[in-house]
Amino acid sequence: MSTGTAPLPASARSARTVDVVGLGIGMFAAVDLALAVFMTVAPHAFFKAIGPFGAFNAHYSRDVATFEGALGIGLALALRRPGWRVPMLAVSAAQYALHSANHLLDIDRAHPAWTGYFDFASLFSATLALLWLLRLAANEQASPHPRAREGGSP
Repeated sequence: MSTGTAPLPASARSARTVDVVGLGIGMFAAVDLALAVFMTVAPHAFFKAIGPFGAFNAHYSRDVATFEGALGIGLALALRRPGWRVPMLAVSAAQYALHSANHLLDIDRAHPAWTGYFDFASLFSATLALLWLLRLAANEQASPHPRAREGGSP
């Protein structure tokens, strides 16, 4: 007689499977929306805490908030619309890559200086995470197994 546990049926295993892409999309949506709110409600506080490059301009901070907000909304919608995952991740990865490049160009212009390096490193890391999620989402979308497309195991 075996004292081990019986393997779980496929339906129970897939129910326990974490939707990594969905989790990542949800996290990026939350971050983008939080940044948009922060930039809109307290643009000077955002400038001092996160974006201390050049002279403060509340209008431009709120302009950037509109882009962050749009990405956040698009990513949030992609949580319920699987067909939006790949395009939203691609656009988000492109935005983060371009944003990283801009921070690299101005890396030594932040005050205090360490924030320029930190901002670039965090944006570049986020770009890599988005590219990884994009690859996972594209693989899931191309999978012939319906459960794999839903984020579970086949």
